[in-house]
Formats: sequence, C-alpha cells, structure tokens
Amino acid sequence: GDHGDLHLSLRLQRQMCIRDRLNKGSKMQRTLFSLVLLLIICCQNTNPDQSVASVLNNLHLYAAEARGSEYFDLFADDAVFFGTDIGERWKKNVFKEYGLARFETGQGWTYHMTERNIYYSDDAQTCWFDELLRNDKYGQLRGTGVLKLVNQEWKIVQYNLVLPMPNDLLPKYAQEIKEFYKEE
Repeated sequence: GDHGDLHLSLRLQRQMCIRDRLNKGSKMQRTLFSLVLLLIICCQNTNPDQSVASVLNNLHLYAAEARGSEYFDLFADDAVFFGTDIGERWKKNVFKEYGLARFETGQGWTYHMTERNIYYSDDAQTCWFDELLRNDKYGQLRGTGVLKLVNQEWKIVQYNLVLPMPNDLLPKYAQEIKEFYKEE
C-alpha cells in the first residue's frame, strides 16, 4: 500500500518537475522569440539611403553577372529604361526581353559606380538619384533615375544611361550625330 503510494507520488512529482521545466523552457523560448521578432521589425525600418543604394548596387552587380531574373525584379512593372541611343526608350517588358536574351549568353554589362547622390520626396515614397559610372569600353557615363516604394520595397521606375560629353567636343560630335540621324 504505502510503498505503491510512495512510488505513485514520486512519479507524479517527476512529471510535475518535467512539466515545470517545459513551461520554463516555453517561457524562455517565447521571450527569445519575442525579442528576435522585435529586432526583425526594428531592423526592417532601415536607413532608406542604404536600401536605395543596395537596389542600385545590385542593379550593377546583377547586370555584370548576367543574373537576369534578379536584375529585372529590381524594376517596377511600369518602369522605363533609357539607353544611350536616342531610340532606346524601353518599357520594362521590352527591355526584359532584350536583356534576358543577352544574359542567357552569359554576357551582361559592367558599370562601376564611382559617385552617387540620392534625394527623397517629402513623403519619402519616391526618390531620384544621379550616379557616375565607369565602363572599360566607354569610360565615364552617368546614370540617373527614379525609384518608388512598392509594397515597402524600393523599385526602379526609370533609369537613364547617358554618355556625358565635354562642352568643347559638343559642336563636333553634335554635328556628326545630327548627320547620322538625317540618314535614318
């Protein structure tokens, strides 16, 4: 009798002790989970300059590495890309068709950013930028554009790639360009 009751009592105490440990573990796990969740929420509200710079840095990285789907995911659905040729005004879907075909060959295009300025609208939903780029074949170029927040993610709405020209060379090359377009 007493021996069986003692055995049952010890077994119940052991079960209660295990349950208490589990509850303490659960409380600690819940506390840890809450802290991690809070940290994630706080960190998502990062410096917009870093977020925009990351998008633009990835734009150049993905292009250089011919990572097409990642590259085009950086653009908003209504984006427009202006290339250096006057006829290169591409809506995203047309630019994507051209770009993916080129990226599939394993070849992208490489521009190294050397300077960048970023500005924000008063409501912080839109930003515009200008950046100087270096390319091995063409030298110094300028990229300008606009990004907007889409579902809390910065997306490129417009990118314009231009080859700046020294003012002293402008008359000579402007005349050549005018003649070139007359022939078309």
